[in-house]
Amino acid sequence: MECRVLSIQSHVVRGYVGNKSATFPLQVLGFEVDSINSVQFSNHTGYAHWKGQVLTAEELNVLYEGIKLNKVNHYDYILTGYSRDTSFLEMVVDIIQELKKANPSLVYVCDPVMGDHGAMYVPENLLPVYRDKVVPLADILTPNQFEAELLTGRKINTQQDALEVMDLLHKMGPETVVLTSTDLPSKHGDQFLVALGSQKIVKPDGTNSSQKICMDIPKVDAVFVGTGDLFAAMLLAWTHHHPKDLKAACEKTVSVMHHVVKRTITYATEMAGPGKRPSPAQLELRMVQSKADIENPAIVVEAKVL
Repeated sequence: MECRVLSIQSHVVRGYVGNKSATFPLQVLGFEVDSINSVQFSNHTGYAHWKGQVLTAEELNVLYEGIKLNKVNHYDYILTGYSRDTSFLEMVVDIIQELKKANPSLVYVCDPVMGDHGAMYVPENLLPVYRDKVVPLADILTPNQFEAELLTGRKINTQQDALEVMDLLHKMGPETVVLTSTDLPSKHGDQFLVALGSQKIVKPDGTNSSQKICMDIPKVDAVFVGTGDLFAAMLLAWTHHHPKDLKAACEKTVSVMHHVVKRTITYATEMAGPGKRPSPAQLELRMVQSKADIENPAIVVEAKVL
């Protein structure tokens, strides 16, 4: 049974971010990917220069209308990431609602990209749209700590706070929530980053419970772009293969990330030369070179069931 994903994300001519980060790995894992490019830029905005075009809400609607007129608007998954325009995001909401009517078992994977480390890098008026319209439609949500705090209005200082925030997010809609990164201290020391996940489970007797997991992920000393987009795409793929086992899905997702990032940093350091900091171009994810790891990742991070 083929699985079709509609991915609405950025596109870059060179490098890996948005749809460029998500499409190849999903295709390698056997998914059909239909992409709508919310922007088309020469490269990601971390370079010294970038040029390009932005898709408007109206243009998004025109593309969707074309798909609909040909009656090929049946999707198993929707994937969305960075958006910086409320009217565009509200059009995405309309499209998702319509696609969910057409296929009630459609799974919406949402990365609510708003900011990190206490600062928003999208306009603040996107928050109420995400909180009140987007998140209630999401089945799988992948915020970082700051985004989870914004969506729930709760600060995370302890692991218990994080678990409660994930439960609040479940109440808003998504049955799977993964906090992709937090500032919580790792038992393994400051070279590790803590990520947490929670999946709502309906027991045979009809009562609700949840599987909660925790992961300590080795930190890498470099700034990568496109890793969040790869994470959401891999979580989509591996939860598809392990629908009732968040632990396995997260282990595979994080392990893919680890292999891609490690290959990238090794290459970038070599290209930059001794004692030099790699450039944004040298730090583009080594995606094609990681094809084997994407298909069959060696598990390097174990998730603990809490």
